[in-house]
Order: sequence, then structure tokens, then C-alpha cells
Amino acid sequence: MTQDLDEMLVIAQQAVQYGTRQLSTRAVQQITAKGPGDVVTDLDLSIERDILAVLAERTPAIGRFSEEAGGDRSTGRRWVLDPVDGSVNLAHGIPLYGVSLALVDGIRALLGVISLPTLGRTYWGAAGLGAWCNDRRISPSTVTSLSEAVIAIGDYGTGEGAAERNEVAVDLHAALATAAGKVRMLGSAAVDLVFAADGTVDASITLGNRDWDMAAGVAIAQAAGAVVTDTAGRPHDTTSRTTIVTAPGLTTPVISLLREITAGTGYA
Repeated sequence: MTQDLDEMLVIAQQAVQYGTRQLSTRAVQQITAKGPGDVVTDLDLSIERDILAVLAERTPAIGRFSEEAGGDRSTGRRWVLDPVDGSVNLAHGIPLYGVSLALVDGIRALLGVISLPTLGRTYWGAAGLGAWCNDRRISPSTVTSLSEAVIAIGDYGTGEGAAERNEVAVDLHAALATAAGKVRMLGSAAVDLVFAADGTVDASITLGNRDWDMAAGVAIAQAAGAVVTDTAGRPHDTTSRTTIVTAPGLTTPVISLLREITAGTGYA
């Protein structure tokens, strides 16, 4: 399995480079609304076409699913792509966005590659291989006190089910305002997750789990040694409703707080 992941990791890194080059050299020419609070740009679509073409050529037997193009989610082993995670940031010139590609087997994320071109960073990680940023091995922070922690929180929800999610999010923000050191909302799940993996932030809380947003960052965070669960502290997989990444020393206080906030809701 490790040798296989080595090979798949090289393919994923090479595929992600197609998106990195476009984000580094091209400007957005077209922005299209695709739902409440969400957009797709011409770069999303161009990067998606290029990366999916590379994956189809290099690994024709592996399924492919992408945020914009869709695809087959029924296959056991499949690539999961978000061509630009943080499209709203990209469209508004906020330099926190990137390309996110994962290899998933069933409900488990095996490996992830995330490129953040504006920061000059490419993160990657895989089960049994560790996690890296460029040529530097990464690990989560050593913070153990919630009062000293910097915590990233995912965006408010939109569309169906958003009202319940946002009620929980508002309560969570209110609790963290006094319990945590600082709270940040960065607008990109990929950024949140790799920042939790390398200790830039001490935890990442997302009241959602769309696989194109989460799978690559989850694989990297797990490979780095972070703890990845849902709000109840159960081990995380692609069927989980929420995605919680913590430095090992923060898992207990973060999950304790989340259990209080989500009790009696659909996010418990």
C-alpha cells in the first residue's frame, strides 16, 4: 500500500501543478454566481479540466469526482478535486485559496495535496508517509489550553439546511469569543485544514464535510499527527457531518465545548 501511495502521491503532485501554474500566472476573467454566497470563476473550470484530464490519462482505472464537474462517487478508490478552494476569496482578491486534490478509498481519505500559490506553499500528506509543506515536515501545535488557542472556523452555511447550521455557528462563535484565545474565519477549508496540520492555527472547526472541501486537508492533517473527528469526538471519515481538526493537546477541551454547543441539534 505504501509503495502504491508513493506513486499516487507523485501523480497528485504533478496534477496539482497544472492548477498552481494557472493561479500563479492568470487573472480571473469571468465570475458566475452558482448559488447563495457562492461563485465559480473561469479559472475554476479551466483548472478542473486540466487536472481531470491528467488524472484520466495517468490513472484511468481510478474514479474521479470534482466540485464543478461532478463525477462518480460510487467507486471505492477515487480522486476528489476542488480546483479552487476559496473561489470567493479568489474573486475578491483575498489571497487565501488553493488547489485541493485527494485520493479517497471508500470513506477514508488516503492522501492529499493542497497548493496555496499566493503563499508559495504546497502541502502534502499520506497515511504512513507523514505530512510536508514544500520540503519541511510538518506537525500540529503543542498548545493545550483553549484560552491560548487560535481557532479557525468554517464559513456560515448557505442553501438548504443553512438556518440550523448557522444557529449552531452563532452559538459557537459566542462561546469561543470568551473561551478561545483568538478566532479566525479564513474563507477556505483547505487553508484551515493545512494551517491546523502545520500548527499555524491550533484547531479548525467546520460544521460541514463536503468531500471536495475536506478530504485532502483531512488526509494531510491526519498524516501530520493532528486529531480529526466530528463534533462528538468520533473518528472522522467522508460520511461524518462535521470536520474538527485539533492539536492533540486541545482535543478534549474543544470537543467538550462542541458537545455543549451542539447538544440537541443535528450537529451533535
